[in-house]
Amino acid sequence: MGSHGGFNVPNFPINPPHRTEHFFPPDFGGINPGLFVALIVILVIAALTLGIVFMYIGSVMRFILFDSVLAKECHIREGWRRRLEPGWRYFLWQLAYMLVTFGVFVIVVGIPAGLAFAAGWFSEPSQHMVGLVLAGIALFFVFVILFIAMMLVYVLTKDFVVPQMALEGIGAVEGWRRLWPMMKAEKGGYAGYVGMKILLTIGVGIILGIVSFILALVILIPVVGIVIAAVYAGQGAGLGWNAGTITLAVVAGCVLVAFLLFAMALISVPAIVFFPAYSIYFFAARYPRLSAVLYPAPPSPQVSPSSSPPPLELPPLPPTPEPIG
Repeated sequence: MGSHGGFNVPNFPINPPHRTEHFFPPDFGGINPGLFVALIVILVIAALTLGIVFMYIGSVMRFILFDSVLAKECHIREGWRRRLEPGWRYFLWQLAYMLVTFGVFVIVVGIPAGLAFAAGWFSEPSQHMVGLVLAGIALFFVFVILFIAMMLVYVLTKDFVVPQMALEGIGAVEGWRRLWPMMKAEKGGYAGYVGMKILLTIGVGIILGIVSFILALVILIPVVGIVIAAVYAGQGAGLGWNAGTITLAVVAGCVLVAFLLFAMALISVPAIVFFPAYSIYFFAARYPRLSAVLYPAPPSPQVSPSSSPPPLELPPLPPTPEPIG
């Protein structure tokens, strides 16, 4: 702000000689604007494609996780081959659910915005400030309620419909038809489950956040020291920033980020296994098919032929008395 520790404001000119009103130069620095548009379109398509691919992988892996919790061991290759069909059905349901959710939110936001635009609220907002504020508050609460409802449907499908799909080979819609009467018959139990899961999620999130922060510090502190030493060593050797050094720095940064993500995912494994196990043991008390798999009946004892009891022997008859005389 000033020099020598004071608050002396320098005398800047009021109207700079080369002032411009554009945030970006009109000619985009000599670059064709179509390239920016094409790049944005490519990034959006790539992001959507990757999201769909990961959604499919996650759908199949959900059944593999279910099997792993039941068997208490994990076999990804075998589970992938065995769970492709239910994973595909679950993936289609998730895709349709995502489209329906997007459509609902577009309608909820678009219809009020269209009505407000038709009424001229946006053209003269100062004259309709009260209406805009009240409509914004109402729209916010509607948005929150819809978001909570959509999340509940997604979580309940993942926790209670997927086990039915895995054990009976049914679809998600049929699973919901069977789940809905169970929930209506025991509203308090399922509400308590949702509340407990929210509390557990918050608690586990806090614990994992603290552990991840400590882990990041443990990894980054020596890495930063090595980077500083390498920079000074490179400057001493006369190296500068060029295509080779920049590429090396980017590759090293990507490796570091990948290692951090792997380490954080590794410490999250207990939580990733705990929540499906919690839902499975809760649902097993209400779903006999799952209870039979989770708590199999003990095998009946088999009697071997060598251990069969000996045949019943009659006691010997008393001797016949001799005739007298």
